[in-house]
Amino acid sequence: MTPTEGDPIDRLYQATATPQLVRVPPLTFLCIDGYGNPNTSPAYAGAVQALYSLSYAAKSAVRKAGGPVLQVSFLKGLWWSPDPNVFLTGVASDWEWTLMVRQPEAFTRELCARLIDEVAGKKSVPVTRRLRLVSFEEGAAAQVLHVGPYATEAPTIKQLHEFIHDRGFRFDGHRDKHHEIYLSDPRRSAPERLRTIIRQPNAAS
Repeated sequence: MTPTEGDPIDRLYQATATPQLVRVPPLTFLCIDGYGNPNTSPAYAGAVQALYSLSYAAKSAVRKAGGPVLQVSFLKGLWWSPDPNVFLTGVASDWEWTLMVRQPEAFTRELCARLIDEVAGKKSVPVTRRLRLVSFEEGAAAQVLHVGPYATEAPTIKQLHEFIHDRGFRFDGHRDKHHEIYLSDPRRSAPERLRTIIRQPNAAS
């Protein structure tokens, strides 16, 4: 769920145009995997629908059980390819991805399994059955805020890579996954106003 005031996770969603180093603790996410161009793939659109259908169901179930009232969190994407240079060239047909939405601690595996059955049946979203609940720890990473269309991210990614390397760290595009956090809804925001956090794990050189 989206962080609230005083939440130590809050700063992870407050990236600026100046890259910064962060450490990301273990967090719980609903995840789903896929392949192909997110702009044209029906599988991508179906995955987003499934994630949000279950996330809103989780929000309601946690509230009814006496838990806190929280907002559904931002959509995130892990992206990778046999050739990591495709993220600089914008060739999206060979992208592999995992889409993720953070969940509250009260959202247990038992509750997840029950809601998957309910959502897949009642809302006719069969792809919901491919969702899984995982604990994901990114650890040491660097991040930067990109403002503008997704297609113009290349210079921002290059800036982030240079920041990582200049500080004696490395990002291995063959092993590590490119991470994006979508702070804006592209259905409601003009392309030039989209805000996206680009995050990449780093390790000592």
